[in-house]
Order: sequence, then structure tokens, then C-alpha cells
Amino acid sequence: MVLSVEQFAASADAWFEKNTPRDLDFMLPLTFMEVGTDQQFEFLRNWQKRVYEAGFLGAAWPAEYGGGGLSQVHQDAATNAMKAHNAPIIFNTIGLGWAGPLILDRGSEDEKRRYIPGILNADDVWCQGFSEPDHGSDLGNAQMKAVRDGDHYVLDGSKIWTTHGHYAKYMILLARTNPAAPNKYLGLSFFLVPMNTPGISTRKIRKLTGENGFTQTFFDGAKIPVSCRVGEEGQGWQIAMQTLMYERNAKGGQAGGISISEIDPLRIIDLARSTKRGGRPAIEDPVVKDRLVNLIIDNQAFLMSAERAKLSPLNADCPQAIPLMSKLVRTEFIKDINEFAISLQGTKAGYYAGDPSAIDDGYWQRGYLNAFSATIGGGTSEIQRNIIGEHALGLPKSK
Repeated sequence: MVLSVEQFAASADAWFEKNTPRDLDFMLPLTFMEVGTDQQFEFLRNWQKRVYEAGFLGAAWPAEYGGGGLSQVHQDAATNAMKAHNAPIIFNTIGLGWAGPLILDRGSEDEKRRYIPGILNADDVWCQGFSEPDHGSDLGNAQMKAVRDGDHYVLDGSKIWTTHGHYAKYMILLARTNPAAPNKYLGLSFFLVPMNTPGISTRKIRKLTGENGFTQTFFDGAKIPVSCRVGEEGQGWQIAMQTLMYERNAKGGQAGGISISEIDPLRIIDLARSTKRGGRPAIEDPVVKDRLVNLIIDNQAFLMSAERAKLSPLNADCPQAIPLMSKLVRTEFIKDINEFAISLQGTKAGYYAGDPSAIDDGYWQRGYLNAFSATIGGGTSEIQRNIIGEHALGLPKSK
């Protein structure tokens, strides 16, 4: 029997109320980009498997590939229940949010049956091979080589900022197959690459936070079958742009779940009550009050914009504007709200997670430092402004 949306939402609410882990003896990542220890990885892999087996992940994906075969509204209800109960993140974001939707849209029947079930149950973790050490925001100028050799491609080069690179089973990869193409975009192709291929290795990158959520990935004569290519040679840029539309939430089809813990501005009210300014609670300071109100208003505006984005008649003129804008503004907002919370802490602002003197165990400090990765991933804020101006609003390119 198919549950109504209301019944499904009630079931999800009851399940997360009962099963959401509490009082763990180790630090959980706030975002999918922070998974840096084996303990975190195994916990989150098991958590995703439990959520999936309970029916609250991939609910709107086709049942024949392991999904729930329900509507997107059902999945949205489950994701909302995760947020309401402050559940741990669903960490396999690149598989669930980017690779999976792309495979469902463009993949062959064999690829859908081979990849989608493992993405959902967390058996198969995915990573992304787009940015390169010398070509970060200039993705179209990627120089990683994929040379055709009979029934294989030989890969040489490196990719950087590979989230989950040392844990991943597969990578979505953009590589140059034709250096002589008439323009740089036509020389790129897109691949689904097994990470256990001989000649592929990773090196962890230690972040500002001390965590190791990223790696640099090296390709030294790695041979992959031609069947790993998605689309035709030279279509890589087009496919990569579609993938980035999923990443920026400008195109739907994701499996659901929380990849970044939501920050509730109301938490800062408690912080403002407990911290002091001039010997009095910070919340009594009119400047603090004004900033708190503005943060709460901004947060509510994001929620309302997300609802508006679902209503086509309200977005007919610029259908991609709200999702693209939300990626830009929301990631900057998360950085700002953490910075403001730190500013309330006075002399204790310098304590970090793990220090007994840290307020909220350094939650706000962790959030601030990790917020920078979200303003870079999927296109930096500067690149995002160009995309909104040129592609969503139709403005001319700046000189």
C-alpha cells in the first residue's frame, strides 16, 4: 500500500524521533566535506544505509533501480523530518546529488542498474574530478588528459579538492580527449571512473580546521574502458554543466537527505543571552538585537524563496535565478552567521573544538572555518555572480 504524503511524513517523523543518534562520544561532521576520520566515515555510511533501508532516502527514485518509486513530495517530507530532528548528514552527496541524477537522466539501462543501488545504500561512495591544481575556477581549461588507446582511455594528470577521494569507489571525471579541438570546451569528455584502477592514487589535504576531508588525486597512465565515457567525445563540457546544475540545486532529481547541517538563527538568541557585553547580556545591546532580527529575516527569506522556486508561474521569466541565487547567498549567509556568533563570545572566541573553555564546544568556530568550502565548491561566489548575471539575468559579460 502506497502511503499518502501525510502518512509518509508522519512515519518519517516518528522514525527520526526514535532513531536519530544522540550524545555520541566523537565529533560529527557539519557538512559532507568534513568527513576526515575512519570513525566518522563508517558511522555516516551505516547511518545512510539505515535511513535508506527505512525508506527515507531515494524515495522518489525509480523502484526498479532501488528507489522508493514515490513522488518528490514524499522525499521532501522525509528530508524535512531529518532537519526537524537534527539528524546526522547524509554524506554520499556527490553520488546522491550529482552523479546519481546524471546517470538516471543520461545513463544506459546497464549503468542505472549497476550504479544506482550502491549510491543509495552507501556501498559505493562517489567523488568528483573537476578542479585541477592550476585550473580551479577555470574549469573549461582543464588539462587532465584522456588519450584513446583502442578499447581504453589512458588517463594522466591530477585533480584537486577531491571530497572523499580516499574513500570513494567511483569518480565523475572531466578530462581532455582532444587538445586540438577548435575551442577548449569541445575538447573535453566526461567519464565514470573506478577509483581502484591501477595508476590512480590519492593524497590527503589537511584543511584549516585540521581535518582531512579533501584529497589530491593523481592519474599516472591509468587505463579505463571506453564504456566509462558518458555521451560522446567532446560532450564533456555540456555534461559537466548539467552536473553542476544538480550541485547548485538549479536542477532537480537528487535523492534527498541533508548534506550540510542547517544553522538555526534562533540558536544565536540563546548564545546572546549567555554572553556578556559591558557586563550585561549581549542580547540587551540594541546593535546585537538589530543584527539578530536581520539574520532571522534573512533565514526566513531563504525558506520562502525555496518554496517559491517550486511554483513555475512565479519563475517563468528566470526559472534558474532563485536556485542559483540561493547557492550564492545561502553559503555566504552561513559564513556570516557563524562569524557573528563568534563575535559575541568575547575573549572566548579564540577557543576551538575540543578545548574545555570553548563555548558550545567550538561549534561556531568549526562552522565558520568550514563555511568557506561551500563558498568555493560548485563555483566560487565570484563565479556564481557571473553565472547569475550572464545566464539567469541575461546581462552582458563584463570587460
